[in-house]
Amino acid sequence: MTSRHIPCRAVLFDCDGVLVDSTGPAEDAWRQWAIEHGLDPEVVLDGMHGVRSQDTVAKYLPEDQRAAGNARIEEIEVSGAEGTVPIAGIPALLAGLPENWAVVTSATLPLLRARLAAAGLPLPSVVVTAELVGAGKPDPEGYLLAARRLGVPIGECVVVEDSAAGIQAGLAAGAGHVLGVGKEEHLDLAHSAVPDLTGVSWDGAGLRVG
Repeated sequence: MTSRHIPCRAVLFDCDGVLVDSTGPAEDAWRQWAIEHGLDPEVVLDGMHGVRSQDTVAKYLPEDQRAAGNARIEEIEVSGAEGTVPIAGIPALLAGLPENWAVVTSATLPLLRARLAAAGLPLPSVVVTAELVGAGKPDPEGYLLAARRLGVPIGECVVVEDSAAGIQAGLAAGAGHVLGVGKEEHLDLAHSAVPDLTGVSWDGAGLRVG
């Protein structure tokens, strides 16, 4: 198979679905949360991927109950993070990267730490979590902030995403390339896509996709 080169100076990763597979633990957590709040779990699950927990909570709870609702889903998700595993190919890719990568996630910092630890993955020096942005994905704020903190123009960054909201955020930010991960139809929105990160590596001047 012929490999291709995606030039960049930095790589900005989403977490869930890109670095780690947390689908089972996350859906179990939201299912429990929905039942506790008298909501249809399947309706809640349908819209929770790729967006901040606080934005999901705000869709279903009145304003005076949102703080407690946010605290509760955080508690359930962090306590259930042990079922999280790395996405295929990501340990090798991260091991080969210099200090030029960041994580931009809709999760909170405690949840990000818990999931990366459960998957045995490192926490980079630059992370942008839900607490640090005024608007979550598909707003580009998180990716723009990560690029600034790395000191690299966003046009020289590759964004790696799996959700429609995340891909839209990367495109809106003006990333040089948005690489989709997975097999969902919305990955057609990205510049290119791979089923997982097996065979993706750093070649010194960008990503090499095998």
